Amino acid sequence: MEKFNHEYGANQIQVLEGLEAVRKRPGMYIGSVSIRGLHHLVYEIVDNCVDEALAGYCNHIQIKIEPGNIISVEDNGRGIPIDIHPKTHISAAETVYTVLHAGGKFGGDSGYKVSGGLHGVGASVVNALSEWVEVTIQRDGGIYQMKFERGKTVEKLTRIGDSDKTGTKVRFFADGTIFETLEYDYGTLEERFREIAFLTKGLKISIEDLREETPQKAEFCFEGGLRSFVEFLNKNKEKINTDPIYIEKNNEEVPVEISLQYTTSYNENIYSFVNNINTIEGGTHLEGFKRALTKVFNDYARSHSIIKEKDSNLQGEDIREGLTAVVSVKVKDPQFEGQTKTKLGNSNVAGIVQSIVVDELSAYLEENPNMAKAILEKCVSASRAREAARKARELVRKKNSLEVTTLPGKLADCSSKNADECEVYIVEGDSAGGSAKQGRDRRTQAILPLWGKMLNVEKSRADKIYNNDKLKPVIQALGAGIGADFDINKIRYGKVVIMADADVDGAHIRTLLLTFFFRYMRPLIEQGHVFLAQPPLYKLSKKGIKDIYCYTDEELDIEIEKIGRDNVSIQRYKGLGEMNPEQLWETTMDPANRIFVRVTLDDAMKADQIFNILMGDEIEPRREFIEQNAKFVKNLDL
Repeated sequence: MEKFNHEYGANQIQVLEGLEAVRKRPGMYIGSVSIRGLHHLVYEIVDNCVDEALAGYCNHIQIKIEPGNIISVEDNGRGIPIDIHPKTHISAAETVYTVLHAGGKFGGDSGYKVSGGLHGVGASVVNALSEWVEVTIQRDGGIYQMKFERGKTVEKLTRIGDSDKTGTKVRFFADGTIFETLEYDYGTLEERFREIAFLTKGLKISIEDLREETPQKAEFCFEGGLRSFVEFLNKNKEKINTDPIYIEKNNEEVPVEISLQYTTSYNENIYSFVNNINTIEGGTHLEGFKRALTKVFNDYARSHSIIKEKDSNLQGEDIREGLTAVVSVKVKDPQFEGQTKTKLGNSNVAGIVQSIVVDELSAYLEENPNMAKAILEKCVSASRAREAARKARELVRKKNSLEVTTLPGKLADCSSKNADECEVYIVEGDSAGGSAKQGRDRRTQAILPLWGKMLNVEKSRADKIYNNDKLKPVIQALGAGIGADFDINKIRYGKVVIMADADVDGAHIRTLLLTFFFRYMRPLIEQGHVFLAQPPLYKLSKKGIKDIYCYTDEELDIEIEKIGRDNVSIQRYKGLGEMNPEQLWETTMDPANRIFVRVTLDDAMKADQIFNILMGDEIEPRREFIEQNAKFVKNLDL
């Protein structure tokens, strides 16, 4: 790895402000005090290690979840500086852990050329939000240790031995008075550290979970960098270019690394990163990449007569159909915008990325004419499908303009027009739909029954979806369009509730609908509008007491113990249609009693892979997924 700045001592640790507010307002610094915020503590410490790797001084990071949910993070970097800081008059190491915005990440002459941390507050924030932190540093021939409790120093930095190695080890226990849970999810951490390893070529990251008798562990190291990342993302997809296209340019101003590969799917999956931060809202680096892609393929298609003179240019969406790409840039002083501060705003980056991609991708297409032709055939096919979808859209709009209402005939709408208080139940079957229509609150609850087999959108283009008689009612009822036309501000209902039976068929319908929402109405999920209704599994009846509804087997056992086993009648509901309107209202639709599960999108990358496995063409990955996850299934009704 290239080394950027050999000088790394107390002078490079710059103090910007104090640490008072972190414990009072933790959400400002780590987003939330849920499990997501808990994981964020680990990410902050690991990011510091990754910064050492980006600077060329560290090639191995070890993360352990010790018994009792203690986290240990160790690297073989230079070790945090131990000399006395000129402004704080305490060791630089103690300064990093006790003063907010103190780190080697600020100013032009700092210890780092680029840094993964957004604000450089990682170590001190973790310290402030932990019951205790223990830091061990190896450098300058010695082993040094210091300890903290809830942000306060309890043991100053002390030399405890000799060592010819270098590195930093941090152990901490999160503060239970601040976080909702202290239980780490190994799978979530493993996914994140795999991603970091892909983004930091040659860096080895080990993670080990020691909480159970049989430890879980994984080790990641990818010499292929983003090429390996794209191969991983597409492992269950049919590829057009077997070897991903790889672009790497160590531009002095903005180093750029990109990999892209085309598949036969109809979905576009582009992930962008700045200094290893996932820029989920994109930004100037992504804009530059997309512009370059559109220009290069259109120029090639024109010069090789794939597009005739009279024909229109291919649109960006045509060229990106079936594309999986990862765009990673390193920016010295990144400016972030957007609602979640994950949109890159540096204007110079767009031109740099565009110029590099135009040069490198143009050369690739000229050197690989057969591959260029195969990819462009896919793009031209997507262009024809887009035109067919446009005509289908216009036909729908024209037809709707001639009708009194644009709503589907089977929809029983609610009387309120205030989307914030309205909810639509998408119900499996006419029988359950009839009960729901009779049992609902007509002012705020709309019912849309679905019947028959629904289209699997994972295997279909948009033009097929517009004309599908099962999906068209959903599109019309929600009223916000689909795909590129989807406008969340036009949504007619604040809650979109999928209400299906608790059996295999119900699970299939839920998956089909969720795949549709994810692929063509993603903001619905991203902004928390989609819910799964949870109908009861059992009804307990006993003379002299009111009927009791149970939603799980565990709940059933508890209730039986409470009321006694004698003369108890247990009804196992096979489907929603078995409930009369009053029962359906009381158990599943009444806001005072019902149980909803909100569908969230914490990881779009993982969601894309799962939907592709479950609903795609490849059988073997689906079998493996089912075998691996069968142990988590409850209440399976075959």
